[in-house]
Amino acid sequence: MPVVASAVAAVGAPLLLATGAGGWTTYTVREGDTVSGIAAAHRTDVRTLIRANHLSEGGHRVRAGATLRVPVAAPAGRASRPAPVRTGRYRVSAGDTIGGIALRLHVSPGTLLRLNHLDARGRIYAGQHLVVPARSARAVVKAARSAAGGLRTTMYTVRPGDTVGAIALRLGSAQAAIFKANGLRSSARIIPGQRLRVPVKARFSHDTFAGRTYASSVVSAADANRRSLARRAVPGPEATRRIIARTAARYGVDPALALAVAFQESSWNQRRVSPANALGVMQVVPASGRWASALVGRRLDLLDVHDNVTAGVVILKSLLRSADSRQQALAGYYQGLGSVRQRGMFADTRVYVGRVERLAQRLG
Repeated sequence: MPVVASAVAAVGAPLLLATGAGGWTTYTVREGDTVSGIAAAHRTDVRTLIRANHLSEGGHRVRAGATLRVPVAAPAGRASRPAPVRTGRYRVSAGDTIGGIALRLHVSPGTLLRLNHLDARGRIYAGQHLVVPARSARAVVKAARSAAGGLRTTMYTVRPGDTVGAIALRLGSAQAAIFKANGLRSSARIIPGQRLRVPVKARFSHDTFAGRTYASSVVSAADANRRSLARRAVPGPEATRRIIARTAARYGVDPALALAVAFQESSWNQRRVSPANALGVMQVVPASGRWASALVGRRLDLLDVHDNVTAGVVILKSLLRSADSRQQALAGYYQGLGSVRQRGMFADTRVYVGRVERLAQRLG
């Protein structure tokens, strides 16, 4: 059975062109292994393994039982002792993966594996606390505090088969917030019929986004779409990543670029809706969705993750064909190509383009 091993998990890893005095050895791939995990375990990176083993499909797939050439770690006596790393803690949420957390915190997956004494498979579970670099931990706490300012509490009646993690995912909350709001321990069990207080993001209380103001009708439509998405089942970040990569390849768009745009837009979160009524993973507004529908020859439902990704990818493809450069196409995705040509890139557009380009390099 093929084991999916994605270069996404190689975020921030350096490119090692040499292996040092240790030389090379072989490693037999086991079920559940990933290329990034194998690389981290042997103190190298994904691209080095891909080149050394002539892996096909950009190294995205290897099979259990395959034999890979891997670097031999230098003897302990020769290795310099790494400087101590100041650390904090990160609580794992449902759907989290080592690769996704690494991307969100701007650290390498190898760093997370090493700090938490995890093997190459990097298996984690919801509620687990991971050791992360202190700077990354502070960034998570700051973001959480900012988000907390816009929370409201709704009541939820537990259904058969519910878990706190599933409820948090469905309503756009966090497990820790639900436990805290109800005075529950993380090990507590919930039962059907039980009433829980669930902190969720409040409705949009403003009509501005990125310095632009939107009509009340647009903001109201965005609220309605966000409520609709809260009731829908949506795939987690890793499944969404695969949907984006497959869709981009099908339409002839660089998967790394499509993944970068999607991550910058929504962090691969289908439930994200902006006050401008930009929907889902690719943050497509309804008018652009109608344009994308005409491009593919069928009506696209932007609330459906597959259709949403299709819309974003075909729009990106059209912009890449029409724009004078890749950077101008990316600016057009954010600002509108007509506006970019007429007025140039706004300051926030330049920041957006730079972030997407850096993400594309990491994800390539």
